[in-house]
Amino acid sequence: MYPLSLIYGLVVFIRNRLFDTGILKEKEPDIHTIGVGNLAVGGAGKTPLVEYLIKLLLQNEFKLATLSRGYKRKTSGYVLANETSSADDIGDEPLIYKSKYNIDVAVDGNRLNGVKKLSELEQKPNLILLDDVFQHRYIRCGLNIVVSDYSHPFFSDHLLPYGTLREQKNGLVRADIVIISKTPERTTPVELRNVLKDVKPGPHQQVFFSYLKYGDLYSITDHLLKLEVEKELFKYHVMAITGIANATPMIMYLKEFANEVYHFPFDDHHEYIPKELEDIQRYYEQINKTYKIIITTEKDLMRLKNSNIWPIAKNMNMFVLPVEVSFKDKEEEFNQIILKYARTNRFHHKKYS
Repeated sequence: MYPLSLIYGLVVFIRNRLFDTGILKEKEPDIHTIGVGNLAVGGAGKTPLVEYLIKLLLQNEFKLATLSRGYKRKTSGYVLANETSSADDIGDEPLIYKSKYNIDVAVDGNRLNGVKKLSELEQKPNLILLDDVFQHRYIRCGLNIVVSDYSHPFFSDHLLPYGTLREQKNGLVRADIVIISKTPERTTPVELRNVLKDVKPGPHQQVFFSYLKYGDLYSITDHLLKLEVEKELFKYHVMAITGIANATPMIMYLKEFANEVYHFPFDDHHEYIPKELEDIQRYYEQINKTYKIIITTEKDLMRLKNSNIWPIAKNMNMFVLPVEVSFKDKEEEFNQIILKYARTNRFHHKKYS
């Protein structure tokens, strides 16, 4: 794979140079935009970070929207989500944002067009969060956040297909904020400083360390029916069903508290079919234990709600493990950077800076 990664790297290098020299044009929209992305493919934890930003901005009374590509959706072009939208219409991650928060959610492979359409809404947002946009260089976000997994950081990685990097490591220079995600709970200050040295942030960049925090399990058919992981899961035998890029942190967490964990991994954004759920249910019934449960993720739940499989899924003893982002330290500093940008009068700033 290494020779192929050299060819891929040359193509990406030329493309980036065309943007850097102005031959290919970037455009900054006339609206506040925050981009969340990464240098590598999948599994860095962008979705819970976008949710963190949504909650932070809503708490501070901003009118916001999200824009994604809508990976693996079965529609094309610009789609504005509504109350009946499914994962087939907009993708699983945008469906999470739409189902959990009272905001406008849109998908469009052409981010410039998507931002333009959102800006033309009758109730126009004053800020748009763009998910997985770092390599989409035709649009220049007002604030760029890059996320990298602590256990598989960009500085130890290689270009596709030999590694998982989408572009050269020096592409990080375009980021304003770097977040090292999924940092282990017991990481020492010395270890964090060593990672910081490897990141080598520029003078314009801030680096933060975040970790995943799991909530109470809730039933897929009744959000009020809950189980406290740390107090109740010890007696349960767990079947974990995941279709996400990196399920390791979740499985390690469940193994810490459950009696036993059986993991059934599927590919990221996996589209479940009835036979797979029937096989899972059959295996579940063969577990000869009094206390047993099926656990999945919120992303998987969005796909399980598709009409062809929901009649099967809703009759399974399945619970969802929600996850959110928290920061090792400097959380308030991160919040203030986001809010300061969101409150900036950009047109005044451009004119007089």
